Amino acid sequence: MIRRPRGEVVMTTAGDLMVIRPRRLELPVWLIALGLVLRWLCRGLWWCLRHPVTVGLVVAGVLLYGEFGRIGLIVPVVLASAVSAVWRWKHEASWWAWCAGPVVGRCRQMFVYRRAWREAMTLCGLTRTYDHRVVLPQLLRVRSDQALDVLTIRMVRGQTPEEFQKVTANLAYAFGRRHARVYTERPDEPPVRTGYWAMVLGALDRLRFRDRPSVVYLVVVRTDALRTVVEPFDVPSVPDFTALPLARREDLRHWRLHLLATHVLIGGATRSGKGSVLWSLVRALAGGIASGLVRLWVIDPKGGMEFAMGRPMFARFACKSFEAMADLLDEAVAVMRERQTRLAGAVRVHTPTGADPLVVVVIDEMAALTAYLQDVDLRKRIASSLGLLLSQGAGVGVLVVAALQDPRKEVLPFRDLFPTRIALGLTEAAQVDLVLGDGARNRGALADQMPRWAKGVGYVILDGTPEPARVRFSYISDDHIRDLAAEYPAPADAADILAQVGRETADEPTRPLPRPRRGPLLPDSLLNFLDRDTNGGEPQ
Repeated sequence: MIRRPRGEVVMTTAGDLMVIRPRRLELPVWLIALGLVLRWLCRGLWWCLRHPVTVGLVVAGVLLYGEFGRIGLIVPVVLASAVSAVWRWKHEASWWAWCAGPVVGRCRQMFVYRRAWREAMTLCGLTRTYDHRVVLPQLLRVRSDQALDVLTIRMVRGQTPEEFQKVTANLAYAFGRRHARVYTERPDEPPVRTGYWAMVLGALDRLRFRDRPSVVYLVVVRTDALRTVVEPFDVPSVPDFTALPLARREDLRHWRLHLLATHVLIGGATRSGKGSVLWSLVRALAGGIASGLVRLWVIDPKGGMEFAMGRPMFARFACKSFEAMADLLDEAVAVMRERQTRLAGAVRVHTPTGADPLVVVVIDEMAALTAYLQDVDLRKRIASSLGLLLSQGAGVGVLVVAALQDPRKEVLPFRDLFPTRIALGLTEAAQVDLVLGDGARNRGALADQMPRWAKGVGYVILDGTPEPARVRFSYISDDHIRDLAAEYPAPADAADILAQVGRETADEPTRPLPRPRRGPLLPDSLLNFLDRDTNGGEPQ
């Protein structure tokens, strides 16, 4: 027996075809109206809880207007404007963080991003269709500062940050800007709290900076702060090897290099500003050079065109002879071996001191040593020393900072041994991933699209995050270099660091080295026969 289905049954003229429609539940009008009112009341209450400052200002404005009339609104506005102006004059950074930033961000969220949000998400391919309904990523918040808008976005369920990173350029142009970046975590670091309220504020920071896998951060560059030339930073008397100021970030903060226990690779085409990076590093280390805390060993294969002007600051300098450059690298390996023997079992990371300084080997145009050198034996010797330094030297305070134009594997076979990498203007899109790592260009490192004015502008990887950041290194002129060399010369005994391993520092030869003689490739039996004939039957 076939049970009769529940619902309304409609028989068609086709005969056996039967359509079943569910019964419609009809509610009274008063119950529908009550449900809508409760729904909007809950939404309004939730909005008030999320925006307490706005609610407080509106309530205060209503109370003042009811008590004093228009004067009750004009006087507080004038006083607030005066306090804001003084605040900005005294401390602009905190003014943007706590006053102007939230106001500007809220206005831009309502009048800029909300208006184009659906269109931008749809045309950039970031929407999903679920149950015959289009689902959009949700814009939670916009936070602004002098140069950037940071959009907090909740992804659609099932999305990954890589989908946003692939369309970073599309999102930038969709909102009328040229540069944007996508971060999986908050791009700014939590502040260091001190004082009486440190415990309470620290708890709030842990809540603000908590891990949120469903959220991405889209940083839109509103005003390109990197167009202006960055002036040289002040020289610290004692350099902090974990935070050397070298460049300016897009958010107008300083980018600081963590040099301790790492090696640095700088990739960039001709005239892209590699000298700005190298000389900014030398300037940041100048105080330690003069005090004996740092030893710079510099190799300049271009005959000294880049570094000869700062010769008084360098403990070792090789610029003309490739043989001397190979000797310098061999001696760096010798220092590394001695420190390994002495520090084994005592410490895991070397701490620079005056008696045991940090040795930084700076190499300009590294490809001239690893790929373009004609002497095969000398090239192998240099490659062997560099491989040892890059694989074992960071922990004992023998570091390598190298710059090159072509980052291909055949030019630099040990590229992966550089933990810290900087990409300036490059000629090909594939070179970006070769310098910064796979997927860096998809995450926003468009180093192959640098404009002509962007000398010294590059991309770096921030500590603890895989996303690249765009920075501009300080410009060090020839006059600045001469002043540095005169004010911060290396100590007179700077080259005597090799005495601890029983080796002397050899002067660079002034005449070119003779090329080794190469004879014919003959078997030993034939060579002995020729020698016997030449010497009257007496074998050699």
